[in-house]
Amino acid sequence: MQKIIRILLCSAALLFMLGGCSGADNNRERKQAEESSAASDTFISVQEYTGEGYFLVNGKVTGEIAERNREQITKAAQKFFQDKYQIEVKVHNLAGGRDSVTVFLESAGEPHFYTYAVVPIAVKKKKVLADQIWADENEVQNAIKGGLYQMIFSEEFKKLDHYLESLKAEGQVTGKTIEALQNTGGNGYMTPYYFIVVSKNEEAINPVYDLYQKNHNESFESLRNAYDASKFSADNLTISIQLFMKDKKAEPDEELFNRVTKELQEMNNIPKGSYGFYLNDNFIHRETAKGVKENSLRRGFPDYIIKD
Repeated sequence: MQKIIRILLCSAALLFMLGGCSGADNNRERKQAEESSAASDTFISVQEYTGEGYFLVNGKVTGEIAERNREQITKAAQKFFQDKYQIEVKVHNLAGGRDSVTVFLESAGEPHFYTYAVVPIAVKKKKVLADQIWADENEVQNAIKGGLYQMIFSEEFKKLDHYLESLKAEGQVTGKTIEALQNTGGNGYMTPYYFIVVSKNEEAINPVYDLYQKNHNESFESLRNAYDASKFSADNLTISIQLFMKDKKAEPDEELFNRVTKELQEMNNIPKGSYGFYLNDNFIHRETAKGVKENSLRRGFPDYIIKD
């Protein structure tokens, strides 16, 4: 009898232990599922990302006010750039922020660039202060300069574009969507694969910019001839290349990264500047539109690929 009782007690203990382990496993699986769900809400495949979900701090209320006044904001932004820079722009996205809305814009012609303006919002009155629209002058000027740089060296940029398109055609990598650039860009001249950053210290492009400001219909040859190559410094002009793995399950491929880095170093007749190169996995952060993460492979500051 005692032997039977001992067997029953051991069986009960075993069932209890198994049940406890099962409960722990269930909790662990549930936590992992929740973390996976949160990650999927935060990140999205770069091929699917159009800028939806892009978010600035404290932007929900102002974003809603801005959307209700989209036409007014659009007209104010277009008038502002026409009056100040004599440039026609297209409005793509309104991103609410603290007491304001950021208006993402694209130039309607050449030089081609993306930029932004800011419209204050009186939150308590739910009023858009369109007459107080402003833009960072240095940001806009450098965006225009980047567009001019691409325009006068279009043949060199075609070589770079062809190379990056050929990488995509191989099937391993891809870039951002045009919609993502339009709705979250604002970084001057941009393509799905790279963007140009022109420092305020870059002097070679200044005569081109000055000539363009005097006459937007100046000939391509005149703009190209105005470029002062003797004052160019690669330190003041960065071309930042960002590629994404095409496969959603793929980690950034080190062999591919090393190959592209080597090929960029060896390439001739591509635009002059400091090249940064980032190879990311397939995902992009919804709210910030950033693709660079801890697992990204990178070649950048202070070890740029220099073309001068």
